[in-house]
Amino acid sequence: MGLTVLGLMSGTSADGVDGVLVRFWGRVNKPQWQLLSSGHHPYPIELQEQIIAAGQGQPLSAASFLQLEQEITNAQAICARLTDPSSRAQLLGCHGQTLWHQPPQGECLGASWQCLNAPRLAEILQRPVVSNFRAADLARGGHGAPLVPTTDRALIPSIGGWRGVLNLGGIANITLLPPAQGPDQAMALQGWDCGPANSLIDLAVQFFSCGAKNYDSDGSWALAGEVCEPLVQEWLTEPYFTQPPPKSTGRELFGRQNLEQRLKQLEQVGVSAAEDVIATLTAFSAAAVAADLGRGVKPLELLVSGGGCRNQALMLQLQKRCPGVWVRPLAELGIPHQQREALAFALLAWWQQRGVAAGLPSVTGASRQGPLGVAVHP
Repeated sequence: MGLTVLGLMSGTSADGVDGVLVRFWGRVNKPQWQLLSSGHHPYPIELQEQIIAAGQGQPLSAASFLQLEQEITNAQAICARLTDPSSRAQLLGCHGQTLWHQPPQGECLGASWQCLNAPRLAEILQRPVVSNFRAADLARGGHGAPLVPTTDRALIPSIGGWRGVLNLGGIANITLLPPAQGPDQAMALQGWDCGPANSLIDLAVQFFSCGAKNYDSDGSWALAGEVCEPLVQEWLTEPYFTQPPPKSTGRELFGRQNLEQRLKQLEQVGVSAAEDVIATLTAFSAAAVAADLGRGVKPLELLVSGGGCRNQALMLQLQKRCPGVWVRPLAELGIPHQQREALAFALLAWWQQRGVAAGLPSVTGASRQGPLGVAVHP
């Protein structure tokens, strides 16, 4: 007997909420599933700007944060109704909107803020809601991120060699699935945040277009520019990129202030034209992924999802910097690029209801495996 679950995801890019309605049944570790419908609700521009500002440390009053939480929750509800207009979902899995992510440091536990009023969402939709997926892993000493590698293992089949799944949202995060056979078959699932994907690129586009554009459509600006390779290689020596997994990051590190520092460095070496800056930032995002793969397991193929897979310049840079790896869209396996993470949180909600210990120490660095998510009922 299956369960119909609605998954909702709003990522670091803060462009809106993605929703999927999916039915799961069968074995919990390798479920059968059917995608029933999907939807997307873009954030209003003012709300997007507020989220990005809050995510970069802009001070807000308590009243303003409460208002922001209410607007984010309302946006999740709108996307839920768009995705499931007939209210077929029996359960919702909602990630909420990350405003701040603080990885663990030494003896100090990490923390992560996913802004959402889950009881209000459950009341609006009259369905149980599972949310707050990162908190339990953080309490166990982990990063609480990334969480999608565990669901990738359940939903994406293994092949004869290592298989990579790369999400290019605001941040680039990667999953490495062990082979289906051979000596590495028993190796642990791997996954981590590589660094910025679209976060710095989007901010640069907004800067150079004076707010007229929010992203580099199809990578056209980057394709018209020249990459400052010496600076790309210098950036790869920064502490985050030389740190081994487990590791996680977000806009609090790769946000507006970080862009301003890089713009100054580019100007110092004579790079100031918009297309050259954006080309260099695009190459940097791809180079961070390639550098991580160069230090460890090299997959046979890299399946790419997230908004960045529509950026031709970014995809070309990945292909160039990952020689011998087949780089292609995840959509070719039947999971559209915008639906992978919403699908993941639908599965995490299903697992929470089934009592599955979804948190994985080999990915997050937690002290032990355990359940994820908190359920609330209307």
